[in-house]
Amino acid sequence: MSKIQNATGPLIAPYRRPQPGSQPELLHEPYRSTIRRAPSKPPILLPHTLSEVTGPLHGHEEIGETDNDLTRQHAGEPLGERVILSGRVLDGDGHPVPHTLIEIWQANAAGRYFHQRDQHPAPLDPNFSGAGRTLSDANGGYRFVTVKPGAYPWRNHYNAWRPAHIHISLFGPAFATRLVTQMYFPGDPLLALDPIFQSIRDERARERLISRLDMETAQPEWALAYRFDIVLRGRDATPLEA
Repeated sequence: MSKIQNATGPLIAPYRRPQPGSQPELLHEPYRSTIRRAPSKPPILLPHTLSEVTGPLHGHEEIGETDNDLTRQHAGEPLGERVILSGRVLDGDGHPVPHTLIEIWQANAAGRYFHQRDQHPAPLDPNFSGAGRTLSDANGGYRFVTVKPGAYPWRNHYNAWRPAHIHISLFGPAFATRLVTQMYFPGDPLLALDPIFQSIRDERARERLISRLDMETAQPEWALAYRFDIVLRGRDATPLEA
């Protein structure tokens, strides 16, 4: 969250509306779920209060050794293409946002979530639960090791398949400041067919949801790497679901 200064110290910056078309549409008819859950009246913008900026932290307790390595959380290694996901959390002015709790969850390499409601007839991997967390460092940096998720069907329309993606959650100084986004992989042909991805009208904003191949971080004969920086506000903000 960006801050401004006055004579007595830092203050929370006022809310600024995102650029038109840069965030997901509340109602995007090709994405059928939005038809029933989108508000019928314009949202009411509420000013920030102490509840939004000083509430109790959630999940910031000590991070376990394997919390950010989804390939070492079980007795064996998971199946699939091992990948390193890293990047930085930045404010609208390009400054790092340190000590932010970042959580990820995803399907396994076969495109199935480790969840009882996912009955997609793809194999479960006993060595992959599909969830991890970490804290951004002093420079806003974060790093996960995981496997590349598979595409999966989701019944939104005939023969609908979701592109490979990783869900990312960020917690600010209170539970009410949680933000959620999705990260996609470059070159995925399903992106052009996905109503969730296409619900963002601005093409440049959609591109900010696509990670980039990061060969400097990739480890020879072990894992490819992808970089995904998360910008919380401003003209280059990552599309986020508040």
